[in-house]
Amino acid sequence: MITVRQAAAKDVGAMRDIFLACYGTDYSPRYYDEDQLTRLVYSDDSLLLVAEDTESGAIIGTASVDLEVGARSDLVAEFGRLAVHPAFRHRGVGNLLMSERLLRVQDRIQLGFVETSMTHPYALQIAELHGFALIGFLPSRWRLKQRENLVLLARHFGNAQQLRKNDPHVIPEIYALAHLALENCSISPDVIVDEDAPAYPLGRTFEEQDFTTGGYATLLHIERGRVRHREIFGPMRLHYGVFKLQSRRSSYLIAREDGRIAGAVGFTIDPHDKAVRIFELISLHDEVIRFLLTNIERTWTGKLGGPAELVEIDVSAYAPRMQRTLLELGFLPVAYIPAFAFDEVERLDVVKMFRLPAPPEVNIEALTPRNRTLADLVLRRFRTRSVLPRVAAAVHHLPLFAGLISEQVTRLAGVCGTASFEPGKTIFREGETDYRMHVVLQGEVQISVARSSTFVGVVRDGECLGEMSLLTGAPHSATATARTYVETAVLEHADLGELIRLRSDIGLHIYRNLAVGACEKLKHMDVSAQRPLGCKNLL
Repeated sequence: MITVRQAAAKDVGAMRDIFLACYGTDYSPRYYDEDQLTRLVYSDDSLLLVAEDTESGAIIGTASVDLEVGARSDLVAEFGRLAVHPAFRHRGVGNLLMSERLLRVQDRIQLGFVETSMTHPYALQIAELHGFALIGFLPSRWRLKQRENLVLLARHFGNAQQLRKNDPHVIPEIYALAHLALENCSISPDVIVDEDAPAYPLGRTFEEQDFTTGGYATLLHIERGRVRHREIFGPMRLHYGVFKLQSRRSSYLIAREDGRIAGAVGFTIDPHDKAVRIFELISLHDEVIRFLLTNIERTWTGKLGGPAELVEIDVSAYAPRMQRTLLELGFLPVAYIPAFAFDEVERLDVVKMFRLPAPPEVNIEALTPRNRTLADLVLRRFRTRSVLPRVAAAVHHLPLFAGLISEQVTRLAGVCGTASFEPGKTIFREGETDYRMHVVLQGEVQISVARSSTFVGVVRDGECLGEMSLLTGAPHSATATARTYVETAVLEHADLGELIRLRSDIGLHIYRNLAVGACEKLKHMDVSAQRPLGCKNLL
C-alpha cells in the first residue's frame, strides 16, 4: 500500500536519493543539499510531500508546492519537483502525489502552474489529467547537461477567473498565443490587438548606479510601476525590504538625472542556471524606461561573469507599449497566463517573454498534436527572428505582395516560418495539398510535372512557389525538388488567414496581385511546357 504524507526531517536523505535516481547529478544543486531540503521541510512558503510504501517503509516519491512564486498577495503557486523512484513507476504514485497536493493547497491559492520537461511525458499527462491547461512552451528553460525545454500549464482556483480583468490589449505578435491559451483555460478569448502601440522612446542618457540602501527610500516614493500602472510582474517587490531582496539574489539598476533618481529596474540572477529574471520596473516618466531595459544587460553580465543564457520577463497583457519595447529588445512571447497577477481589485493576464542568445534547436514530434501546435507557434518566432530581415527583403520583391509598405511587409514576414532542404529533397509533390507557400531565401528548386515527365523550370533566391496552394487550397500541379541546399521562408494558409482577418489592408493587396499575377504565371508555364494547361492551378 502507498500513502502520501507531509515530509519530515527524517525523509530528507530519501528525497535526495530519489532526485539522484531520477536526474543523476544534473538537477539543481539545492535538491542535493540536505540542509536546503531540511529548510524546505520546515518552510511556511513550501509544501513538501512524500509517498511511502507502507510495507517496506521506503520513501518512493516526492512532490512539492512553492507557495511564494508570485508576489505575496498574488496567491500563485508552482506545482513542481514531482519525482518518483524509477523502481516504483507505473504504479500511480505520481497521480497520488498530485491529488494530495491539490487537496492541501487549493483553498490557499487562485492560480497554480506546472512546468514539465519534454523528456518526462508522464508528468505532462498527470498535470493535464488533474485539470491543468496548456498555456506556453518554454525553450531552453532549464540548464542541466544541456538546456531543457519545458511545457507550461496552469489551473485556476476559487474565483480567479471571475476576478480577471477583461479585454487585454496585446501587440499582433502575441495575439495567436493569447487566443490559444485562453481557449485552453476555457476562457472566451477577448484579446484586443493593438496595431499602433509605439515602443517607449530611447530618450536621453542617464547616470547608472547600483542599488544601495541610500536610494531605497527615494524609490519607495515613486508610484509608477511599483504600485500604480504596473507593467512588469515577478516574485519580488521593492517594498519587501533590502534584506529580503538580497537573500533572493535580487538587485536593482538605478537611473539618475540631474542627481535625482528617475527610475530603477529589479532583476534576479540564478548563477547555476545562467539565467536572469526581470521582476520590477519603476519610473518617473517614459524616457527612462527603455534606458533601464537596454543598459541592465551590462549589470547582470558583470555579476554572472559572462552573458546570460536566458533572460525572462513577465509583462502585463494590458501594456502594448511595453510589449512592443521588449520585442524590439529581442524578447519573444513564450506563454500567456490568464489571471496571473493581482493588481488593485482585479487579476491581470500576463505574457511571459524570453530572450535567448540563439534560436533553440527543438524536436517537438514527441508532443501531442495540441501541445505541438502551441510549441510550434512559440518556436517559429525564434526561428523567424534570425532570418526576418532576409524574409522581409525577399517578400518585398515578390509580385504577389507588390504595393505593401514596409510595415505591412514586416508584419507578413513575421508570421512566416523557415525550412531547409538538402539537395534532392522533395519540397512538395504533384497532387499533394499542404496549404503553404515557400519563398526561396537560398538555393535553387527544380519544378517538374511527373505525369508527363516534363521539366518546367527553376525557382531561385527571392522567388516563391506554392502560392496557389496557399491561397486556394488546390493540390500542387507540379513537383518541387531542391537542386542545391535550399532554405525557405514558409507561409501557412492558417497564419495568412489570421493575418488578413486582423489586417484587411494586407489581404486586399494580396488578392488583387493574385488576380493579376496568376494568369501571367499560367501563360508562362503554358509556353514552357508547350501544351495547353487551361486554367488549372500550377504549383
